Amino acid sequence: MLNVFQANSQGLTSDTWNLKYPVLKTILVNVPCLEEQTAIGNFFKQLDDTIALHQRTLEKYQKLKISYLEKMFPKENEQFPELRFPNFTDAWEQRKLGEVATFLNGRAYKQDELLSKGKYPVLRVGNFNTNDRWYFSDLELPSKFYADNGDLLYTWATIFSPHIWNGKKVIYHYHIWKVEVSEKLDKFFLLQLLKADKSLTSNTNGSTMIHITKSEIENKFIKFPSIKEQQKIGLFFKQLDDTIALHQREVDKYKKIKQAYLEKMFV
Repeated sequence: MLNVFQANSQGLTSDTWNLKYPVLKTILVNVPCLEEQTAIGNFFKQLDDTIALHQRTLEKYQKLKISYLEKMFPKENEQFPELRFPNFTDAWEQRKLGEVATFLNGRAYKQDELLSKGKYPVLRVGNFNTNDRWYFSDLELPSKFYADNGDLLYTWATIFSPHIWNGKKVIYHYHIWKVEVSEKLDKFFLLQLLKADKSLTSNTNGSTMIHITKSEIENKFIKFPSIKEQQKIGLFFKQLDDTIALHQREVDKYKKIKQAYLEKMFV
C-alpha cells in the first residue's frame, strides 16, 4: 500500500512528497470483511501492547541505571558515594588512571591490508554499534594487538565508549585501546566508571572532545574503593546491564515479528 501512495505522490524527493486528495480518493484498496478487519486490528493491538510493555520496562531499567550511577559513584570533590553496599565505609582512593591501568594501542591498517575474508576479524569502532562491514587479516602479530573474549576495550575516536568484548579472537583497530587493569582495579568496575565519568572525555572547559589521546586518558584522575567493593559494584551493574539487554532484545524481537506479520497479512 505504501508503494501505491509513493507512486501517486508528487515532489522531487521523499522529504517533499505529497499526495493530493483528488488523487487519494481514486486509489483502490483491498479490504477484507468487517469481521476479519476487526480480528486483524485486535491482533496488531495486542502486538503493539506487548511492544509497549517491553519498551516501558526497558526504559524503567535504563532510568534506574542512570540513577544508581549517580548515587554509587562519588560526586566531584567528594570521597564518598551517596549509596553504598553494607559494611563498606572507607573513603575512595584517587589515582591517575595510567597508574592503575594500561592502555594498549590497536594496529593501524592500510586499506590494502584489510581483506574480505581471512584468519582474524579486524574489530573497528563501527562494529560495536552498527552493522558496519567486517574486514579480516591474515597477519600474525604480537599478542598485544589481539582481543579475546572478556577483554576490556575502549573506543577513543568520535565515540568514547568502553566495552567488554564478547566474541572470538580479533585484531582490534587503531581507534580502540585494550585496557589491562592492575590488582587495584576490577575490570567490570572500571567498565562502569568509564561509562559514568563524563569528565574523562571532557576538555578543561567541559566541552566534549572529538578524540582523546592515550596520554590524556592516562593522566585523568579516577576514584575507586577497595577491590571487594569494586567487585560488588561491577557485578551489580553487570546484572543491570544484562537485564537491560534482555528487554532490548525482546523489544527488537517483537518489532521484527510485527514487521513480518504486516508484510504477510496485507495484500
